[in-house]
Amino acid sequence: MDMRPEYRKKSIRSYVVRAGRMTDAQRNAFTQGWPAFGLTLAAGAINTDSIFGRAGPKILEIGFGMGDSLLQMAAADPETDFVGIEVHPPGVGTLINGAEALALKNLRVYLADANDVLEECFGAHSIDRLQLYFPDPWHKKKHNKRRIVQPQFVQLVREKLRPDGVLHMATDWEHYAEQMLETMEDAEGFENVAGPGNYSERPSYRPLTKFEQRGERLGHGVWDLLYKKID
Repeated sequence: MDMRPEYRKKSIRSYVVRAGRMTDAQRNAFTQGWPAFGLTLAAGAINTDSIFGRAGPKILEIGFGMGDSLLQMAAADPETDFVGIEVHPPGVGTLINGAEALALKNLRVYLADANDVLEECFGAHSIDRLQLYFPDPWHKKKHNKRRIVQPQFVQLVREKLRPDGVLHMATDWEHYAEQMLETMEDAEGFENVAGPGNYSERPSYRPLTKFEQRGERLGHGVWDLLYKKID
């Protein structure tokens, strides 16, 4: 298994591939666990029901980091199937190891560019909820165009969501939260679950991350945004 993320050539990316060191356990995950949990961009379009061998709710998370919260969600809800996308190999390795340790059957993972995977691998109306938690804020103004939440991305998500499907975003950068809110309020085909112009309370299914818990103690804010597809 090649431990480099898959992607198509693009001029602007919403992430930087970090060259973090991998532990032996993370490397072994790609050898031992990838056949059971790994999906590839190169394989093309997937049928999510066929991948998991059943119908039912399908959740896609983009940029799961080290995978702690995604692992918790998959373990807590075995009747729901989860797919994660990440470009950081150590995070993918850690998530696979955790899934193996818990013998999870309802989790798959891509090591690839999220936009590419959305465009090429997921069919229309195939996802019940898309989760985007704490994406890179690209806080310098000149880099704001790299933020993943842009009108084109939102409409791509809309195409993939099932009727009444939900786009759930969370960020700890207030300026990014404001941009997300503005973008979504202007987006065709979505309704703010909390009412026009409002942020949502954190749903019980989204675990608090260690980073978030530390931020709360320091008085840092976190903003959740939930939007339902309405057509």
